[in-house]
Amino acid sequence: MTEQLPTQPSLRRMREFGIRPKRDLGQNFLVDSNILGVIERSADLRDDDVVLEIGGGLGVLSEYLAPRVGHLHVVEIDRTLEEPLREALAPFANVTLHVADALHLDLPALDPAPTAVVANLPYGIAATAILRTIEELPEVDRWVAMVQKEVGERFAAKAGSRAYGAPSVLAQLSCEVQVLRGVARTVFAPVPNVDSVLVGLRRTGPPADPKLRALVSAAFAHRRKALAKSLSLSGRFEGDVREPVRAALEGLGLPPDARAERLTPEQFTALWEALR
Repeated sequence: MTEQLPTQPSLRRMREFGIRPKRDLGQNFLVDSNILGVIERSADLRDDDVVLEIGGGLGVLSEYLAPRVGHLHVVEIDRTLEEPLREALAPFANVTLHVADALHLDLPALDPAPTAVVANLPYGIAATAILRTIEELPEVDRWVAMVQKEVGERFAAKAGSRAYGAPSVLAQLSCEVQVLRGVARTVFAPVPNVDSVLVGLRRTGPPADPKLRALVSAAFAHRRKALAKSLSLSGRFEGDVREPVRAALEGLGLPPDARAERLTPEQFTALWEALR
């Protein structure tokens, strides 16, 4: 008697192709198709959008997005998933599959250029992937991504909060960020041991200057120290930068010994301009 395969696409392909999720790649496949419509509506997708999906997995989100957009770029690093992914994408002429590492893929070379990022991001690369697309894909104006709860809250955190850090500032320099909703662990297989959220970003400005991004990263490198001290320890500035930083902070109406977590993204921009 022929074995009955599951009807849900991810579960069926896991069985059919003998796929075992790889923990080292943070593979948690979507197995609840109800979440797909939530993702699409959150991304406010248009039929002329060019969508970048990082972490194609078993193609359940990919085959949902493809008929709803102008073009879909799907990136997947795991070559053992190429066959089931190609099966999922075979009906669609408007999809390009990139079997590659998303952190090393030449994003600006993608043709056509993406206008939106929609993804169930592998936990290990989520923050880096989002920041990289903000910086390197200026035509992208919307992001909706499934990420670990901690990552989503960090991106949306406000100055002065415990979760606020370099990723918060780097994202908010160019985007408005929101945690859209929590996501039940049961929408994934295997079920992860961490909570997830759907995070949304909408671009409000161009990618930040690389030197401003470097300043932000250096500011949080020693977050328990005063900002002036943290920047002086970074080695990114010639001479002793502490006094100019203290003076700039006072000019912004902040204490000269303020820590990085005290500054809003707008104040970081003002600080960078004062130090140029």
